[in-house]
Amino acid sequence: MQYIVFTDIDGTLVDHNTYSYEAALPAINLLKEKGIPLIFCTSKTRAEIEIYVDKLDVGHPFISENGGAIFIPHDYFDVDFVSSRSTDKYDIIELGADYNLLRNVLLNIAASEGLEVMGFGDMTDVEVSEDTGLDLESACLAKQREYDEAFTLDGDERDAEKLIGDIRAKGLNYTRGGRYWHIIGDNDKGKAVRILTQIYRKQFGDIITVGLGDSLNDYPMLKVVDVAFLVQKPDGKYDQNIADEKVNRVEGVGPVGWNIAISELVK
Repeated sequence: MQYIVFTDIDGTLVDHNTYSYEAALPAINLLKEKGIPLIFCTSKTRAEIEIYVDKLDVGHPFISENGGAIFIPHDYFDVDFVSSRSTDKYDIIELGADYNLLRNVLLNIAASEGLEVMGFGDMTDVEVSEDTGLDLESACLAKQREYDEAFTLDGDERDAEKLIGDIRAKGLNYTRGGRYWHIIGDNDKGKAVRILTQIYRKQFGDIITVGLGDSLNDYPMLKVVDVAFLVQKPDGKYDQNIADEKVNRVEGVGPVGWNIAISELVK
């Protein structure tokens, strides 16, 4: 039986504070040895994900910006599938809304409701670096957004309810990750995972899909895989917004838990 592993990056595969994946390397290498695809499914941009693809030498498809798009390397699959467009590297299945549209809607909502919202598009590379703890080069890559605007909301739960209501009224969606809110189109990680899983099933027949995450924005992915794991947050707790008993809770913060989950599953 062929495993296919879908994983969040921030706070899951890499440490929330240090952005290190060192603790997960034994399990990453195990997947490589066994020929098991490792699919990044994250809020990160294509430009950010490509750094991990290169560093970890992972030549598989990946899902960017909370299911905004699926990037499939040319000639990766032998079976046919429908893509939205192609570049020199990828066949791309686009599911999300255009970044500029999302930015404009967010700014209009903030202005009309008097909300204090700060998006990546409002910040310089230096400001993103200082806010996220990313180095300057990584912050620049994080600003190269295509299908998702990451932002902070300085307000209470009433402000949050106003924001959510207005986003939905515009026919758009949102997620709340470990650090930021995200305004997105009619997409999520689960929809993208389902589409890519269908292509893998055409390629391999019977497969077992595995998902790993740490936050509520990973739940759409965790819901649609066969085996789901939730790793601990830096305080040693699990995201309290995920109550689904089918999601396995792993002892271990971020990449430590990730390594344990994969090592025990894939022996």
